[in-house]
Amino acid sequence: MNILVLGNGAREHALCFSIAKSKQLSRLFCAPGNYGISQIAEAHNIDINNFDILHNFCIAKKIDLVVVGPEVPLVNGVVDFLNSKNIKAFGPKKIPAGLEGSKIFMKDICSQYNIPTATYKSFTEKKLAEDYLKSHSLPVVIKASGLAAGKGVTIATSLDDGLIAIEDIFNNKFGSGCELVIEEFMDGEEASYFIFTDGTNYVPLSSAQDHKRIGDGDTGPNTGGMGAYSPAPVFTKEIQTQVNQEMIEPTLKAMRDLGTPYQGILYAGVMIKDNKAKLVEYNVRFGDPECQVLMLRLKSDIVELMLGTINGNINEIKADWANNHAATVVMASIGYPNEYKKGTEIKNLELAENEGGIKIFHAGTELKDEKILANGGRVLSISGSGNDLKSALNDIYSAIDKIDWPESTYRKDIGWRAINNG
Repeated sequence: MNILVLGNGAREHALCFSIAKSKQLSRLFCAPGNYGISQIAEAHNIDINNFDILHNFCIAKKIDLVVVGPEVPLVNGVVDFLNSKNIKAFGPKKIPAGLEGSKIFMKDICSQYNIPTATYKSFTEKKLAEDYLKSHSLPVVIKASGLAAGKGVTIATSLDDGLIAIEDIFNNKFGSGCELVIEEFMDGEEASYFIFTDGTNYVPLSSAQDHKRIGDGDTGPNTGGMGAYSPAPVFTKEIQTQVNQEMIEPTLKAMRDLGTPYQGILYAGVMIKDNKAKLVEYNVRFGDPECQVLMLRLKSDIVELMLGTINGNINEIKADWANNHAATVVMASIGYPNEYKKGTEIKNLELAENEGGIKIFHAGTELKDEKILANGGRVLSISGSGNDLKSALNDIYSAIDKIDWPESTYRKDIGWRAINNG
């Protein structure tokens, strides 16, 4: 099969890394890709949100399967479009992709199907949201309803913080739409859980946990993710059973009831407290950086799993996992998630990747004048695995020490919860 992966991040690099091992693969393409991806796939700088250009590329390269990495094309209906052109695509169609594209849609599904989640109220008018906030006890969580690249969430511990968050959302800081959700603050420990589904049946994947905050000790502003590890010890078999029965299965039923079965990867972010989970959010694609650690542990042919979601026979396919621990630490440009400098040079990546079992997944990199340059916020995912989480992280941080990139920042405490809890 000729396979095209859409996206240019470390998630897509990890997907290409896994797809490249498939017996189903003939040629591997990525659009737009990045320097790291170009080492294992044919990278082409095309606009993946222009569906006509994308279709022409698929015809020219005789693409048999399109794997959609990021959420924006999914929410915009790229799978519906490709299917209308008789091209197979991995990912949900536009309506079920609304589980991520609209917080209001997701929360309403939870309400209708009794899925445990934070109590909430949605708003399309600024004054009504402000009045509600003034009458509500703090802290509360304020979320932009639409896509916000992981940054449209504020935990408001004061009235001023909440009013600023509402102002930002209605000023389109996180995209157009001017809708928001105010929900109760849930404390506990968060985990990420993934399934492959054909709309009726599903195959559970492993769990993971990521670190959203920029600073050690989970401090500072939210980011797209500064590191992750898998499996997440807090996500026990009992929690998995509860999540399957109370979240995954009702959600799949809801999508079938709407006449648009959910097919692809479904990612549930859950908050766990007192051995019970509540749904924080759904994502309709692999997480980043969770994808990086999952792909290091996945032993099965990922293309067979993807085709199982499309062809309706996912129940005949098993996901096998390495009995180990994987982790990734994100190296970002100093200043991220705010202003940062582009074009800084990164050296010694080959030396770092010679460290035992280390795999470096690229996000914001480019090759210019034979130099590897950073051209994004989150730039590298330094990833590895080991018999236990601590040894995997020791190897990763040892590899980071070899990388010569003074303009970078990274967290020094990835995995601290799991390590502290033994």
